[in-house]
Amino acid sequence: MSIIIRTSHLTKSFQGKEAVSDVSMSVSQGQIYGFLGPNGSGKTTVMKMLLNLVKPTCGDIEIFGEPLIQSSIEYLKRIGSIIEYPIFYDKLTALENLEIHCAYMGFYNKKAIKETLELVHLTNVDHKSVRDFSLGMKQRLGIARAIITKPELLILDEPINGLDPSGMKDMRNIFSMLSKEYGMTLLISSHLLGEVELIADTIGIIKSGRMIQEVSMDTMRGRNTDYVELKTSDYKKAALILESKLQLRNFKVMDESVIRIYDTTIAQSDISKTLILNDVAIESINKKTASLEEYFLTQIGGMENVG
Repeated sequence: MSIIIRTSHLTKSFQGKEAVSDVSMSVSQGQIYGFLGPNGSGKTTVMKMLLNLVKPTCGDIEIFGEPLIQSSIEYLKRIGSIIEYPIFYDKLTALENLEIHCAYMGFYNKKAIKETLELVHLTNVDHKSVRDFSLGMKQRLGIARAIITKPELLILDEPINGLDPSGMKDMRNIFSMLSKEYGMTLLISSHLLGEVELIADTIGIIKSGRMIQEVSMDTMRGRNTDYVELKTSDYKKAALILESKLQLRNFKVMDESVIRIYDTTIAQSDISKTLILNDVAIESINKKTASLEEYFLTQIGGMENVG
């Protein structure tokens, strides 16, 4: 499988301060790559550098196997993108906006315009100006514009902002279809971690401009992410019993009422029995599975400014 995007030690400084620092990432052909990070972590800056909108301070970028240089422009014909908030000619209709985009891209297929609007569920808007669209409708139009030419690579910065749950599901299905049926490669940033978990093949986690981890979802799913969650008002005594009576070491006190036990070799019933025999009152005890969101928050160190 060929590599569509490769960055090596990518760094960008603004006024002497590094917004992106030593980022190396790899996106394979046909893959959906989820790019995760808190607000201000550098996701958008990386995407802008991939599109030559921002020039790196140092480091290397390869797109489609070719090094990206300041004068690179032809490769953009093979890419569809949304960066930050999509901008349109507000007085024109959705169809007219797509016609202009297609002319600019040298893509002349009026049938494709209608089909793409239907694909993103933007119908019955033939005479409606884009300025009268809701945020969700503009986001759908932005996605339509990005995918209409069936590009080899899609770079999408928060593509489901402003969409309701039904719209998110629609886009999730579209992205999966583009990857599977057209072999399209997608780089998607999002703060909606549950959505990324459902469609991504690989995730890259970035914090404070640095890539923390790049991992395949198959690897994530193969890990032992099951745990037992114990709720008790006597968490200190419960922790002592788990360690002294059951010889458990792989557990974590989450707060003053919750303990997570990651060692699943001991039966849940044995944990309950031992705690009760040692006068520890149990409010609840349940087996659970860690989500991508929990993994992500563990990696970045908390909930602050996720987005």
